[in-house]
Order: sequence, then C-alpha cells, then structure tokens
Amino acid sequence: MFLIDTSRDGKPVYDPIVNQSLDNYLINDLKLPGHGLIMYINEPSVIVGVNQNVFAEVNVPYLAENNITLVRRTSGGGSVYHDMGNLIFENIVVGDTDDDAEWGNYSVFAQPILAALHELGATDAQLRGNSDLVVNDHKFTGMTMVKSGNAYAAGGTLMFDMDLAAASQALKPVETHINGKWVKSNRSDIENIKTHLAPEYQQLTSEQFKMQLLLKLFHVERLEDIETYHLTDHDWQIIDERLAEQYQTDDWNFGANPGFNRCRFKQFDAGSLILNLMVKEQRITKVAIYGNLLDDKLARKLEAQLTGVTLDKIDLRKRLNKHWLRKVLNDADLDKLIDELIIEKQ
Repeated sequence: MFLIDTSRDGKPVYDPIVNQSLDNYLINDLKLPGHGLIMYINEPSVIVGVNQNVFAEVNVPYLAENNITLVRRTSGGGSVYHDMGNLIFENIVVGDTDDDAEWGNYSVFAQPILAALHELGATDAQLRGNSDLVVNDHKFTGMTMVKSGNAYAAGGTLMFDMDLAAASQALKPVETHINGKWVKSNRSDIENIKTHLAPEYQQLTSEQFKMQLLLKLFHVERLEDIETYHLTDHDWQIIDERLAEQYQTDDWNFGANPGFNRCRFKQFDAGSLILNLMVKEQRITKVAIYGNLLDDKLARKLEAQLTGVTLDKIDLRKRLNKHWLRKVLNDADLDKLIDELIIEKQ
C-alpha cells in the first residue's frame, strides 16, 4: 500500500466538493497501479449518496443558514455529515495488488483502520455487520465503495471529534412532499472515537490525529518514510476541469436526485423556492417543488403548471401568469423565476 498526497501547493485541501471528486479522478483517469490510500478532512458539509434524494435526506434550509456545503458523491450509501472533526479515508485500488484488497470485501479495508485505532488506545473499536465500525455499539465509521472497470475506491468517514448536534440537525429533513424512489439512509446511533483513545491522544487536533493514524497504518516512525505519490499540477488541471463540468454544479449535487437532472434555487422577499426538474430537449417533463414560499397545495399547482412546458420565456410567462401565483410573486419576481429556469448553469 502507498499514500496518495492530495495536498495542493503544499497545503491541505479542505473543500469538500474538491475532496469528494478525487476518487473519481483516481480510478477513472490517473489509475496508479496497486493499492493507494488517500486521507483528508472536510469543512462542514453533508455528503449524499449517488442514488439519494437530497430533500428526503437533508435539512436543506439548515445547510443554507449555516454555510454547510451539500456534496453528492459518485458512490452509493447513505447521507453523512462532515466537519473539521472528521477524517475521510479511501483505498484506491487499480488492477492486481500484492495484499488482500478485494472488491466488495469491506473487512480487508476495515481491519487496518481498526488495528491502528487499537494501537492508539481504542481497543473496543470493532467491525459490525458488513461495513460499520463501532465503539460502545455506536457507529463512528460507515464505509462505501465505487467501481470503474478494474479500479475501485473503498473508504469511509471516521468520526474523531465531530459536532454531533450539527450532524443531527443537518440530517433531519424538513420537506414533507417528496416525489420518486431513492435509497434511504439507515440512521444509526453515532459516537466520536476521540474519547476512546489513550489519554495522550485525546488532546490531538484532527490533523495530528490523521498523522498518527497514518504512522500506525504504514508502520513507520515518520511520514517521510511512507511511499507517496504527490498529485501534480497536471493532475490538478484535470481535477479542476471535472469540477467545473460536473461536481461543482447544483445540477449534480442537488439536481441529480433519482428522476431529476436539474435544480434551481430562488430566494424572494416572501420566501425561498427550490425546483427539482427533469429537462429533456428543453422541455420540463417532471418537477418537484420545495421551500417555504408556497404552501403544499400551491406547490402542487405550480408543479402541474410547469410540467410539459418548454424552456421558452413566452411559454413560461403564459403558464405562470396565474392569479393564485400573482398573490405571491409580482412581475419582477416572475421574471426572475423565468430567467432562473431558462439559464443553463455550468
């Protein structure tokens, strides 16, 4: 196993959208042969699975109010909260390896993490079921995998000193009307691993804990002794292109809910409006509306008005020129909403 250094210009990257896109680049583009490992820390964020409906899993208004980033990963699994008290680890496996790495076998990736945590004093940490690491019967890590050809990524979130109250609020959805089918999160009791470590490790920062974990995983005294691949400027150029094309867009993070491919947000004086859309050949074929601007009855009426409409100003103005909607939105607001629907965001 070798380490893949994901720092940029000698500094760690904490942007969750950037970090969550790295596994896709590593297994689809770079494809370093063998068994690599990346480990990083994210700023406050909620990460949802590729097959999840954001609005059914996440308290979207809470995220907006608290500057918490919403990120959709390319793998499955449930929704998780990240902050600077978490570590994310991912095994990047390409082709054959000289160890026990095996697609679909979470245990072979969990055991090294558990052994390292035992060395750091958390001797009660163990694997429960297929992919959960627990202490005191509370989960501190859930794992997931994503595959591409002969390469795959297998990893999880390690709760070290996470804000548990913020996690609880962020993962408490407030929307009541959700369309379609999706993978639902399996909520578990969670707990930080920090208080289970030996006393000398309980005062560590997340970065210091990350360093200690890496030393134990690679059985070395210094980080410099770990075989390491450092992402190059060329690597980052391609990663930046992928971010601009997909991973930084609302259409990916919010709009890629099952059955939808676009998402539009608009804040008005009277409240917020969020529209999840399926657009085919410049026509809205399906729509789900959230936010606090409209009550449930009016939201359903607006969904009906927008279904089947072409993304054309005249057509949209005709569909939206309704007395009941005019009670909520004036001419200027309607123009803003129409512009928001028409613009193709990159």
